[in-house]
Amino acid sequence: MTARANSVTYGMHQRSDRPDFYIRDQSERPALMQPHRHDYFQIQLNLGSDTVQHIGGAIRPFTTRMAAFIQPHRLHYIPHPPLGRFVVINFAPAFLLPHLPYDSLDLDDVPLGEAPELALFRFQEYLDFVLAEEDFPQIIALIDQMRICDRQREFGTALRLRGYLLQFLGLFSEHFQQDLQALSANNAEKRGQQAALNRTLRYIRQHIANPDLNLGEVAAAAFLSPNYLTHLLRKSVGKTFSELVHERRMRLARIRLLTSLDSIGTIAQSCGYIDDAYFSRRFRQIHGMPPGKYRQMHSHSLIK
Repeated sequence: MTARANSVTYGMHQRSDRPDFYIRDQSERPALMQPHRHDYFQIQLNLGSDTVQHIGGAIRPFTTRMAAFIQPHRLHYIPHPPLGRFVVINFAPAFLLPHLPYDSLDLDDVPLGEAPELALFRFQEYLDFVLAEEDFPQIIALIDQMRICDRQREFGTALRLRGYLLQFLGLFSEHFQQDLQALSANNAEKRGQQAALNRTLRYIRQHIANPDLNLGEVAAAAFLSPNYLTHLLRKSVGKTFSELVHERRMRLARIRLLTSLDSIGTIAQSCGYIDDAYFSRRFRQIHGMPPGKYRQMHSHSLIK
């Protein structure tokens, strides 16, 4: 999946007919055919025609009788074939977890003991959730019940829909319980966060000379939404995106000053600063002296 800085994050009101829960098949609304995110949960169920799924940093098959569990703010894309058959279920975080006091950006921090409903979404990038043919009729029956119930929308409908949804999640969770428990025991979700952080830092390092480097571009490269990347950086490194980039640029500037004979202007450009005066001013704010004086004071480290 090509990372795109302008990948759209959709709200329920943009891709659903209702604000809490919405279920449809391929005939009711065309699938999005480009990488995107949304601030709600989504389940896609493949009823026919094999394809692939791009979710986060993983590319996995998406075959018949397989479900994809997409957590809020995950960059994803499933290219459905022209004759493909599928069902999409969208639902707000508060619909699935009405009593959980967590923002959708904090879902990776929720212990599975408090919300086992999250297990399938959390480990989507590690497993292929495909059911055997004999197990699939139960899922189809639940899908049919959801669609009938969603059309009625009477008093108590939301409770019934949540019940069907929990049964759906429960059937898949029970079927894959050993794999899910093993991943949970090995802290796979934390490894996933670290991998996303590593992608972020690597992209910043590779593009540090670009003066237009921005949060949206880096988030797309890390397969995250800008909001989630901001949250991850604050939680993991205790800095904002701008603070992190500035710190990395200043570190690179120090290294270049002490290990090369390049001019101040050349070093400024290599660190992502177009304006030499601005670079010198920012450097002085951090180090208490302009870059030229810093180089003079540490001249013993220069390459001769």
